[in-house]
Amino acid sequence: MTPKAEDVIVLSPDEFPRYWYNILPDLPESLPPPQNPPTGGDRIAELQQIMIPECLRMEFSDNRWIPIPDELREVYIRIGRPRPLMRCRRLERYLKTPAKLYVKREDMGSPTGSHKINTALAQAFFAAKAGFEGLVTETGAGQWGSALAYATALFDLRCVIFWVRFAYNWKPGRRIFMQLYRGEVHASPSPITEVGRKLLEKDPNHPGSLSIAISEGLEYARVHDEFRYALGSVLNHVLLHQTIIGLETLLQCEKAGIQPDIMISSLGGGSNFGGFVLPAIGEVLKGKRQCEFLAAQSLAAPNLVKGEYRYDYADAAGTTPLLKMYTLGHDTEMPVIRAEGLRYHAAAPIISYLRYKGIVRAVAYAIDEKEVFEAARILAQTEGITPAPESAYSAKAAIDEALRCRESGEEKVILFSISGHGFLDLDAYAEKLFKEELRR
Repeated sequence: MTPKAEDVIVLSPDEFPRYWYNILPDLPESLPPPQNPPTGGDRIAELQQIMIPECLRMEFSDNRWIPIPDELREVYIRIGRPRPLMRCRRLERYLKTPAKLYVKREDMGSPTGSHKINTALAQAFFAAKAGFEGLVTETGAGQWGSALAYATALFDLRCVIFWVRFAYNWKPGRRIFMQLYRGEVHASPSPITEVGRKLLEKDPNHPGSLSIAISEGLEYARVHDEFRYALGSVLNHVLLHQTIIGLETLLQCEKAGIQPDIMISSLGGGSNFGGFVLPAIGEVLKGKRQCEFLAAQSLAAPNLVKGEYRYDYADAAGTTPLLKMYTLGHDTEMPVIRAEGLRYHAAAPIISYLRYKGIVRAVAYAIDEKEVFEAARILAQTEGITPAPESAYSAKAAIDEALRCRESGEEKVILFSISGHGFLDLDAYAEKLFKEELRR
């Protein structure tokens, strides 16, 4: 089946959003606010000393539409936004499904290979405007660290990155990318923070986790006044910056004359999923459309599937304010997987609330990741897309939904997001798909 010209829905630079969408005013009730821990200390007030002031204002804003500064908007356009929405006819034919499959390509055209650049640019822009010297952060799969290193280089800032040790050791190419853009990269747990030293004393080979890396980044920001902490997921302002994905998608659907029946994406902390679906969820809440929303997760960290909806810390050391989230527990030890970006103990408060209200549902796939990498193989061989391991979960859930449509005969419109490419993750493909061939 030959792809048709109308199967690639593109927007002009003039159609790129001029505002970020803030869903908070459209929720049925107020989002449960952060709380200080019962042990004492004003953790919420402490955020003023470690976070970017403009991002903190956005975190608690009740404005539905927040303007994107013209200077920042021009940077977004220079790095390839808007990004395409594409019909997957070859995948439809392979699956023999009556469903129509569309994919939002955050991997395509991104200079760092993923959606993470959307908030990295915003946070670096506001930090530079405020006169800070640099940003410090955590990273799991490495895509957020890559994006922030790139963004800080563009705005002449320093960048310190605490990278989950397992992924740090596994991905030298990604580490080189961060260093190319002047990123100072430390395997986490690291010997340069108190949190890291304590963990390394107990286990010198500790594989690390995203919540541990967050603890290290927060500690670094507290003792380096010239730095501010930049988070790649979970918080409201991060999801806000990512809504340019969903806003583009809705306009592309309008131009293509389609109405999605279900929107699917992978979820660890929630920035990719939230950015893709929140604008559509806002319309569902207002009664303007009907649509389902499905988050694809790993059983290594099934926070929306097996977590409890309660207050918990966002980091392993328990140094953040308490956030109401679906959580497995901030000190939970999670098995290592190749989709490291999904290995986080809790889901973003906004996504957790929507899950609690039954607006979002979730599915979790096996820790061995065989079925998700097989889905990635199918996507590569039908549509020529090489997804990051995290995005393979999105492809798996979309394929499963399309197969259900084959059984039921439903002609659903299925939208799914590929949040990043897998060009720096090919060792994972080798391990999951070609191990036997490599042995021979």
